Amino acid sequence: MKLVEFSTRRRVTVAMLMVAIIAFGGVGFSRLAVNLLPDITYPTITVRTEYEGVAPLEIERLISEPVEGLVGVVSNVVRVSSISRPGISDVVVEFGWGTNMDFASLDIREKLDLSNLPRDADKPILLRFDPSLDPIMRLAFYGNLSLMEMRRIAEERLRPDLESLEGVAAVRINGGLEEEIQVEVEAQRLAYLGISINQVTSRLAAENVNLTGGMLKDGEAEFLVRTLNEFQGIDEIGEIVVGQIDRAPIKLKDVGRVFRGHRERDLVTRINGREGVEVSVFKEGDANTVQVSAAVQERLDEFLAENATLLQDSGMEVVFNQATFIQQAVDEVLNTAIIGGILAVIVLFLFLRDLKSTAIISLSIPLSVVATFFLMFGSDVSLNIMSLGGLALGVGMLVDNSIVVLESVQRYRDQGLNVLAAAVRGASEVGRAVIAATTTTICVFLPIVFVEGVAGQLFRDQALTVTYSLVASLIVALMLIPMLSSLNLESMIAEREEIGPKRGLQGPALLIRLIRAIARGAGRVFSTLLFPLYWLFDLVFNALNKAYPLLLSWALRRRLIVIAIFIAIGVLVLERARGLGLELIPEMSQGEFLVDLEWRAGTPLEQTAAQVAAIDRQVRGLDGIASVFALVGSSAQAGGTAADKKEHTAHLHVRLAPEISEEAAIEAVRDLLGNIPELKYKFSRPAYFSFRTPVEVEIRGYSLSTLDLLASEAVERMHTIPGLTDIRSSTAGGQPEVQIFFDRRRVAELGTTVQNIGELLRNKLQGDVATELARRDRKVDIRVRALDEERQTVADLKQMVVSPASYP
Repeated sequence: MKLVEFSTRRRVTVAMLMVAIIAFGGVGFSRLAVNLLPDITYPTITVRTEYEGVAPLEIERLISEPVEGLVGVVSNVVRVSSISRPGISDVVVEFGWGTNMDFASLDIREKLDLSNLPRDADKPILLRFDPSLDPIMRLAFYGNLSLMEMRRIAEERLRPDLESLEGVAAVRINGGLEEEIQVEVEAQRLAYLGISINQVTSRLAAENVNLTGGMLKDGEAEFLVRTLNEFQGIDEIGEIVVGQIDRAPIKLKDVGRVFRGHRERDLVTRINGREGVEVSVFKEGDANTVQVSAAVQERLDEFLAENATLLQDSGMEVVFNQATFIQQAVDEVLNTAIIGGILAVIVLFLFLRDLKSTAIISLSIPLSVVATFFLMFGSDVSLNIMSLGGLALGVGMLVDNSIVVLESVQRYRDQGLNVLAAAVRGASEVGRAVIAATTTTICVFLPIVFVEGVAGQLFRDQALTVTYSLVASLIVALMLIPMLSSLNLESMIAEREEIGPKRGLQGPALLIRLIRAIARGAGRVFSTLLFPLYWLFDLVFNALNKAYPLLLSWALRRRLIVIAIFIAIGVLVLERARGLGLELIPEMSQGEFLVDLEWRAGTPLEQTAAQVAAIDRQVRGLDGIASVFALVGSSAQAGGTAADKKEHTAHLHVRLAPEISEEAAIEAVRDLLGNIPELKYKFSRPAYFSFRTPVEVEIRGYSLSTLDLLASEAVERMHTIPGLTDIRSSTAGGQPEVQIFFDRRRVAELGTTVQNIGELLRNKLQGDVATELARRDRKVDIRVRALDEERQTVADLKQMVVSPASYP
């Protein structure tokens, strides 16, 4: 074989090639991204549209149905479904596997541009499920500072610091209190003065402007004319004139009050019994999760030290760090691969009993692994548990080719050929067989790369890693092994001693002799130390060697019995295999678990927060609980999907102390929650590719009441099935609402319309953002609405004046 002849003839070239492989592999390894799982994307896009203050039926009629009709005609769409909740429409569009989701997003965006949605509805946003879009870290910021001050520090100081780090894509702030300028007007007094609340809102917007007036030329000078009239403070807002009566100006402070407040809370975060602010850190797509996490941790320590005076006794706790589990998983797989390689070398040595041969074959493992790292870097394969699992799987096969080649070379050596001829003939003789054997193994794994769906994305890295390692081992077996086998230290020493005096090469000859002496001495010491292992191995191997002919002879005489035994074993295995569970990715035990809580629809956020505080206190009182993080008013977020904000829901993240059983802790918390009336709960563990529950039953129909009855009956029956827990139905009770029916004739007599009255009520109750107050590099909303005392009860709603200002 020409490759073998080249390797034995050009030894320096082969040595330099192997050195280059080590160098490039080391560089590739240092630059490989470290993730838990390969990049997995699910071909689905969610179109989310928010329309604040609108009931589910109107959401379905005004938004969900029109959006479904628009996106349903996009190419490669497999299924379109929608969920309509108070104020939110989610239209889920599922595509066929292999669809380019970037182009699909553009197609959906083009269709949405043709939509005719309500003017007050927010612009639709597209959400894609991708596990890499989950935050890699969740931090809880807590202390004795006010919630508004903590939110401001997190937004103005912490977020810019963290977002400036390499590899950090974005930082999201949740919880606390968001500053807002509140303008509360007396609706009764405005009605008496003939001033509408819309007039107040328009007046504020018109007074808070910065406009350009063009250019002014004065002789040779040229000036830019600007109208600067933005609000500089809260007191200035109260001086705005909102109307006149008999030329007497009516100022805003005469009919209302202006104060610094906060937006209505839709989210409450708690850490170990204290309210705080959540900081979520997202990484860039190709960034190393472990390195980004370490950089964030270091920057947090610096931030706390630099702002110690400002933060006072405030602290920050890492609630969730994806890098911790990733590092543990990767380290365990790497250690397993290393242990496997060491065991393979030991087994080789026990059989060969030759240090040189074992050393030659042992070189194939690290060289093949290092070459695999370079190929992984070139094909954009990250270090994850799947790729490292493939590498560990391939470690045992890496030495197969080298063993076959070396055994063939040794056979010719035993026949009396010199080392060079034996290396060439032996490696050439088995070269085709080694190539064929490696190719057949590659043909088993490589087709997985072309599999579609989640399985293809998940196992692609493993298949490529095994393929790369086998190809690298083949090259090593056909180039490095023959080259090293062709080396003969004794002939090299004799040659150097013969030509040394003539050419001044006594030094290299002595060096080679020294290397040989060291190798022999190490071999003797190694053999002495392993003598007990030799004895045990020989004892077992000789016993098996003697027993096998007897066993084989017995099997050949009783063929029918042997066949029956193996058939029985096969049937038993198949019967046992039927009971094995089927799961794409099992839940990963990380010493923490999640709990989703839900009360009846309509429960106010304050009441939900109070009940969560009580649950938080009881859970922290259990043995083995290290910390409890609570998110009130929102469900968990996964894969980049937006969390569902509901006032009656909450999400607990419970972290356990070391050496504490997760199952025992979950059962203790389940017993605690089971005593709370009207509470639905569901336990889960952190998952990296799962946005659905393990078992789902879908019931379809056109009648909501019938579907609700069938769902309730299905839940009751499923409770009787052993092994099922935390069974819930997705049907949610209607949000409590106050419905107003107008007398159209009376409305017409007032000179107005039902739509105008509806908008007027919304402005008084919910309020309207009139303009913004500029503060340094941020904007603070200015919201106008009725006094808090005038919008508390249904009786207050009935007393609101709805007649237009022009009505006599």
